[in-house]
Amino acid sequence: MTGVLPVALEDAAKSLMAVLNAGKEYVAVMKLHGDVPKSRIKEVMSEFIGPIYQRPPVRASVKRRLRTRTIYELEVLEIEGRLVLFRVACEAGTYVRKLCVDIGNALGCGAHMQELRRTRVGSFTEDDAVTLHELSEAVYLWREEGDEKAIRRVVRPMEHMLAILPKIVIRDSAVDAICHGAQLAAPGVLRLSDGIKPGDMVLITTLKGEAVALAEALVSSREILAMRKGIVTKTLRVLMRPGTYPKMWVSREEVVKD
Repeated sequence: MTGVLPVALEDAAKSLMAVLNAGKEYVAVMKLHGDVPKSRIKEVMSEFIGPIYQRPPVRASVKRRLRTRTIYELEVLEIEGRLVLFRVACEAGTYVRKLCVDIGNALGCGAHMQELRRTRVGSFTEDDAVTLHELSEAVYLWREEGDEKAIRRVVRPMEHMLAILPKIVIRDSAVDAICHGAQLAAPGVLRLSDGIKPGDMVLITTLKGEAVALAEALVSSREILAMRKGIVTKTLRVLMRPGTYPKMWVSREEVVKD
């Protein structure tokens, strides 16, 4: 397989858990094991759009349990003989090679995946991708000539990776508490994205748009706006280093000492 592969550096590696759950897009070549009319191929493939059942293939890193995955888009780009070039946008965890096998079974002739290219992962597309040669050249220009233009294109801020997540913007006074593992309470919220549901992964940010933490929403957007007190999210992964913002909270040990 070729294509887009997000790579994170240092503390940004903590944010990769958000990409693992992000939707993906592929271009693949499927080879049929028999001759089928083009109209029949397109008709059958259109039936795979929406929720489908999949059992991971034998060569998989997860248990081979039947599970549901969603195919958002499935477009036939070209058909030449027994080769079918198609584009698929799907939920994370979808096995495209298993999708090809299932389509072949539905056609009654059998099929297998011959080639696969990942064209999108979350907010990253092929337009964002760079080769190792381009990376090496950018590092050289930065270290030897002080030119940051190329390296800034190659190495993006962590927030670029997390742009796909709904956001909750918090007060500066709440930032360091979150960095020390505290849960976000309603008084610390300034604004947030619409449509947040309980269980959704959200990005907690500062007023400047800096990533503070990944969290699980405990209540909906509408409920958060109506709350005056209480916990609104469960912190999953702290992204900002403690001390980045001034401490504006009192620990239990300090209270006891006083």
